[in-house]
Amino acid sequence: MKNSTAIFYMIFSVIAFSFMNAVVKYLNGFSAYQIVFFRSIGTLLFVIPLIVKAKIPILGNNKKLLFLRGFFGVISLTCFFQSLNYLSLGTAVSLRYTSPIFAAIFALFLLKEKIKPIQWFLFLIAFLGVLIIKGFGGDVNSLGVIFAILSALFLGLIFIVIRKLGDSENPLVIINYFMILAFSFGGIMSIKYWKTPNLVEWLLLLSLGFFGYVGQLYMTKSLQSSETNIVVPLKYLEVVFMIVIGAFWFDEMYNLWTLLGVFLIMFGLLYNIYLKRKKTQ
Repeated sequence: MKNSTAIFYMIFSVIAFSFMNAVVKYLNGFSAYQIVFFRSIGTLLFVIPLIVKAKIPILGNNKKLLFLRGFFGVISLTCFFQSLNYLSLGTAVSLRYTSPIFAAIFALFLLKEKIKPIQWFLFLIAFLGVLIIKGFGGDVNSLGVIFAILSALFLGLIFIVIRKLGDSENPLVIINYFMILAFSFGGIMSIKYWKTPNLVEWLLLLSLGFFGYVGQLYMTKSLQSSETNIVVPLKYLEVVFMIVIGAFWFDEMYNLWTLLGVFLIMFGLLYNIYLKRKKTQ
């Protein structure tokens, strides 16, 4: 039952992050720093009142790990948004979602979580599915690839830090550390690149914080509820949700190669979950 709840939390998180990515794609005329700034300020409008209302100690217990989570989060988020300046959204998202592989490697060494050879094979199948869906065109920029891979690496570290924190910290405190650091960094860096939004853009920019808050909250709850290797691979589902959003919002078309990629992702993820659940029974 605990694993089932964690899986539900992660899927709900993925849906929220998918909507956030779609809005970022629509707002590609703004700098990465300004997007980071609005991503943080919108979330803080939700988090801080909830922390105050619940009388939760805002500094938390493990300040070192909380700071690391926030620091890694700012690097990962900024690198991802920067990669969109050089890569298509599909290529950037595909590269970023190598993060479960980094997380699995970090979990193996830092958390001593064992991974069977067949599970490594299933990770590979899921990742190949991501590549088939989005593919790599001839215009792939090397700097953009570096930014996207760095984002994935630090996202993998985030999964480990949250897992290490376990139930010792309230999810709101974990999110608050991340958002305070992102607010400070994004705000300072965006001064030079500031673009004044119109009314619709204001609403969309602020919605980044809402979707980000929901996604962050339930991702944190998921990672606190189960082993990293059970829930982290579900992050791949974001690519699938992006296909649906792309089709209805951006009128994107998907061919049989895309459907094959979806099948490989679902097969790799679901069979990996089946193996992990079978092991824990």
